Amino acid sequence: MSAVDIDLRLVRKVYHKGRMNITVLDGLDLSIEGGDFAVIMGPSGSGKSTLLHLVGGLDSPTSGSVRVGDAHLERMSERELTAWRSRHVGFIFQMYHLVPVLTAAQNVELPLLLFRMSSAERRKRVETALEIVGLKDRMDHRPNQLSGGQEQRVAIARAIVTDPDVIVADEPTGDLDAKTSTEILQLLSLLNSEFRKSIIMVTHDPRAAGFGKRLLHLDKGVLERDERHTHPVQPVAV
Repeated sequence: MSAVDIDLRLVRKVYHKGRMNITVLDGLDLSIEGGDFAVIMGPSGSGKSTLLHLVGGLDSPTSGSVRVGDAHLERMSERELTAWRSRHVGFIFQMYHLVPVLTAAQNVELPLLLFRMSSAERRKRVETALEIVGLKDRMDHRPNQLSGGQEQRVAIARAIVTDPDVIVADEPTGDLDAKTSTEILQLLSLLNSEFRKSIIMVTHDPRAAGFGKRLLHLDKGVLERDERHTHPVQPVAV
């Protein structure tokens, strides 16, 4: 699957709270090339997570356009967005959102249950995803039998099992210690360089930002800085 471009034009996002209008994104223009690893930083309330949600089809802009590949997300109905997300976007969050009673393999399999697919094909995809994140030997373990870093790896395997075009990651290392954070960031960098996955990651950690190829700094809904990293941290095999 070829990497897809992401293009936002004049994007505004306004939330209504009682009689107040809260502008979170204000006329944002942003283009991200397919296969890039973009990191979004900025103070709390600057619009970082909102931007992720718009690109991932979890929310719609108040005005403006959001295009991911050939899909114009602002034109889609809720039902169309749900179907599009399931095929094209992998989500990674700070909290792993694993189902406690399911094994690692069963958690990774969940997104595939939305598709017409044989159980053998599902099994093959699950094994491949867990092998990529280095957890093929933990397939039958439940979340309470795994470390925090292993749980996040399972969450990453779940995010990539459908072979999405784009991975959106919201503070994926926010709940992990420094060593485990580095391992997770190395894994994301590997997914970007070896598997050509476009990654957009929100982080507050400047060290984590060093793994990206591009740094975007938001403040009060406006893109204040856009820098290209000439020497991002290089991935290593996991």
